[in-house]
Amino acid sequence: MGEEVRDVELLARAQAGEGEAFGLIFRRHVDAVYNHCFRRLGSWSGAEDAASLVFLETWRRRRDAVDSDGSLLPWLLGVANNVVRNLSRTARRYDAALFRLPQPVSEPDHADQVAARLDDERRMREVLRDLSALSRVEQDVVALVLMSGLSYAEAAVALGVPVGTVRSRLARARERLKATALGPTASRPALTSPRPDRRESEGVPDGRSE
Repeated sequence: MGEEVRDVELLARAQAGEGEAFGLIFRRHVDAVYNHCFRRLGSWSGAEDAASLVFLETWRRRRDAVDSDGSLLPWLLGVANNVVRNLSRTARRYDAALFRLPQPVSEPDHADQVAARLDDERRMREVLRDLSALSRVEQDVVALVLMSGLSYAEAAVALGVPVGTVRSRLARARERLKATALGPTASRPALTSPRPDRRESEGVPDGRSE
């Protein structure tokens, strides 16, 4: 097999208007973007919406994209942070009303999968409550480095700041998290566990597992 084409080369083709090249970028990174959005939102359905918006925004801003050692993932996760922040602002306006609604009746099919998804969301929301003690910029760096596994250099690309700023923000975040159940090493399973297997839904080409 030939050597895999690097993101930076696919980006150049996408910037020239080649949709197929952008599709390859999408398929290569959609799972990582999706998982990152889940870790920021605590909702699988919200993460699905957010991931779609990330790639729409990436296509719109493709001429502004910056690679990190040939990879676009750090920049994509930076876009994801902005998308999630905008979605979170909107969601907070409706939270009180939504919590007063009756719980929907559970579907009998795929009960184990539904239960696993709900448990993931519950655990992730516990993590997010701990992270709410941090400032916005500290939450961003924790999400990128501790939760999505970027290096300091890659997180710097995602955030558009110097590497030293990433290090100092993460150090402050670790100190503040020492007083929470999360702890300085971000060891809760929900931080790093992959998304549950999902079946492909009609019209949603998001690279889900079979």
